[in-house]
Amino acid sequence: MIAPEAYVPGSSDVLLVVDIQHDFCPGGALAVPRGDEVISAVNALARHFPHVVLTQDWHPSGHLSFASSHPGARPYETVDVDYGAQILWPDHCVQGTRGAAFRPELDVPHAELVLRKGYHRGIDSYSAFYENDRRTPTGLASYLRERGIRRVFMAGLAFDFCVRFSAEDARRIGFDVVVFDDACRAIDVGGSAAATYEQFQALGIACHPSACVTDAAAQR
Repeated sequence: MIAPEAYVPGSSDVLLVVDIQHDFCPGGALAVPRGDEVISAVNALARHFPHVVLTQDWHPSGHLSFASSHPGARPYETVDVDYGAQILWPDHCVQGTRGAAFRPELDVPHAELVLRKGYHRGIDSYSAFYENDRRTPTGLASYLRERGIRRVFMAGLAFDFCVRFSAEDARRIGFDVVVFDDACRAIDVGGSAAATYEQFQALGIACHPSACVTDAAAQR
């Protein structure tokens, strides 16, 4: 008998691994505290999933979200842009640089898709599903639906930005969503980590530890 808190991934499930890149790990340009700690958990999780998608932040030089693109601005200030408030970040994950590359410890050879996001110079992209205007799709939803995916599991960086926006969008467009919060780390800008948990609860997005995942063989 499978306990209610146990997940056995099947053909309609996908693990979405968010932005395990050099610049989001210690020593990177936009390092998430202890971000590298999630890699071993992600590798272990991925072995249980027949379907895995990786996302990769992929900014051109001079991206709108970079503080360096706004004379006199500093990282972590907020400015108003066409699509609303935008936090300004240090230059990070610039296309073709080491910072944009996946960490070499990430070991998911059976990943079926690498989705690059944030490559439109004039709009940021936290979510794997929509640009930050919340209207422009990345195409991931259609890809998953055409393959019969109904439930999206998530892990990666950062919990309170790219994981959060991806989870919220996935739930909003009809997917069931589970976030493995022990396989995520947060930047925590102005209480954003706590706000993420509150929003997940309000939207019915489950947060569970990665240990609740098993495979069918283990249940026999």
